[in-house]
Amino acid sequence: MKLTKILVALSFLFAVSTANAGELTVTGSMEATYNSQGGSTTGNPLGTDRELKFSGSTELDNGITVSVYQDTTDALGYGDNKITFGNVMGMLDIYVGADGSPVDAIDDITPSAYEEANGSGSGTSNDIGGLAGEMGIGVKATLPILGVVDFKYIPKVDGTENADNANSVDASAGVGSGESISIKTNLADLPVLGAFLDGATLTTGYETDEISTTANTSDIHDITAAINYSIGNLALGVQRKYHNEGETAIATDEVFYKDLVIGVSYAVNDQLSISYNRYESKRHNTTTGLNPVQETSAINIGYTMGGMTIGFQEASTDDAGWVQSAEDDSRTLGVSVAF
Repeated sequence: MKLTKILVALSFLFAVSTANAGELTVTGSMEATYNSQGGSTTGNPLGTDRELKFSGSTELDNGITVSVYQDTTDALGYGDNKITFGNVMGMLDIYVGADGSPVDAIDDITPSAYEEANGSGSGTSNDIGGLAGEMGIGVKATLPILGVVDFKYIPKVDGTENADNANSVDASAGVGSGESISIKTNLADLPVLGAFLDGATLTTGYETDEISTTANTSDIHDITAAINYSIGNLALGVQRKYHNEGETAIATDEVFYKDLVIGVSYAVNDQLSISYNRYESKRHNTTTGLNPVQETSAINIGYTMGGMTIGFQEASTDDAGWVQSAEDDSRTLGVSVAF
């Protein structure tokens, strides 16, 4: 019965696409992984990650383009979605949807042959861009010198993806709005100095989540800046991240993180790449002070064969979870196929 409903829904989507003279494409990927941590594996080390994406596009008589996409989750439920009106006034993209925020999209943009160092499973991950998945409206534009600017506004940060003609009912009176912005500048476009900075980019981002609940009594803030440089087959990247969780129910207890991410990758040939990635995280609590610095180092290898990619990562962490002398390590082998 479920399969029949899915086929009927897909048939309707294709029918609508044809009737509106637009284009509908289906893309996806699947990855199978084997992961072990701490030198031993007590649970099932095998896992899969699946993604299915429906994309559609058309062009209006006035030159404005319209594109939509809908992701599905691992459980084949609805995931990220967005509708974008492009080429507005010849320079703007205006979009509405529940997808990643501009800062979430740049949470770690240092080069890697496979996985991010702080997403390895070794140690404790602390990501910026907490507004990802929130329903909002955004504007994206490419401006002279400044580069690509992406801004998104979320009227109510309540984790709700509303249906059409719907209004979320949020019982948390302390939940407010959210804003996220990122700017990516090609340094070669700068006047005078640009001639010496070919291959270098500067990416910055800021995000705020206005919230006041029993868990948090002040706003949450994220700030990041990254410089990436590539020359030939070599790519280098350094990124700073600051995440303030706001004050907790104890007015004087405020937790914030200062992270440093470094990545160096080298393309041996068109198929094989290797990288070294390092992630340092400082956790500070206004009540207990500075915790030990969590440090993760990882070696990544990636090999592509057409639509299939094989990746391997070996990672180790000192002072894992910001606990003195705590150590952790992980090894991940993944095979992914895109279609």
